[in-house]
Amino acid sequence: MVKYEAKVVEIGPLVDEFIEAGIVVLFETGAPPELAEFSILHEHGPLKEDVVAGDIILIDNEPFQVTAVGDVANKNLANLGHLIIKTNGLPKPEMPGDVCVEAKPLPQISIGTEIRILKPDTQIA
Repeated sequence: MVKYEAKVVEIGPLVDEFIEAGIVVLFETGAPPELAEFSILHEHGPLKEDVVAGDIILIDNEPFQVTAVGDVANKNLANLGHLIIKTNGLPKPEMPGDVCVEAKPLPQISIGTEIRILKPDTQIA
């Protein structure tokens, strides 16, 4: 089951620095300029079900297993299209808005990249 889907429409000028540090910051299109400069802006649909540890985040077709979800991450995603993904593999998030995933390099993200959040038993096509 797909819990959430987004398509990248704009990439801020500071995004590469964040990706090198293992951090992806998502905001829905229309974010204020001071946030947009370090964010990946996207068009998004509804959050169908909360993100939980064990879920899979697909960036294009590269899977990342979720290891921890902060207390406000689902609310931020549902209301603002805002998500902070950190590839640190931590079992407990450092900040309440963080979604931690397994520690591995992030793929190149570009306009048109699709980001999906799936239940762990979902077949990846």
